Amino acid sequence: MLRRLLQPFWVLLAIIFLIEAWLWDHLEPIVARVVAAIPLRAFKHWLAERVDTLSPAMTLIVFVVPLIPLFPLKLIGLWLLTHQYWFSAVCTILFGKMLGVGVTAFVFDVTRDKLLQMGWFEWLYHVILALRAKAAALVNPIKARIRELLHGEGAGWSSRVLRLILRFRRSVQAR
Repeated sequence: MLRRLLQPFWVLLAIIFLIEAWLWDHLEPIVARVVAAIPLRAFKHWLAERVDTLSPAMTLIVFVVPLIPLFPLKLIGLWLLTHQYWFSAVCTILFGKMLGVGVTAFVFDVTRDKLLQMGWFEWLYHVILALRAKAAALVNPIKARIRELLHGEGAGWSSRVLRLILRFRRSVQAR
């Protein structure tokens, strides 16, 4: 019974984890384009040369330090929430989240090889990859069911309602 009660919590946690992974996957190419468009390529090359001379433990500091200035941005977003500036708060928090993921992707790309030289970091990296796969396996059937419902497939009442809405929408568009 406890397992049934906890399943929605695990699904929600998996969805949040997959959103983070999705942001990472989709922001990394954007960061690469930004690096190519502005003179960050030279900075990335300079940083990679410096990281090569550091020990793995010092590389961890290089990986973590750029995230520290983003913390006040999240605090500003929370302050805006407490003062009921909903739109500004959401925009600030989303901007901080996207910027954080983008900076992390940029710095991780430079420091990955050195960080993976540390046993515990390599273990943690593989655990996160395994959790990502497990979260995807947990959420994929739910995503498939939602897609099925949105396409109006199936025999349930929700599928019939969606088919009716799609027919109505097509008839309105045809006129």
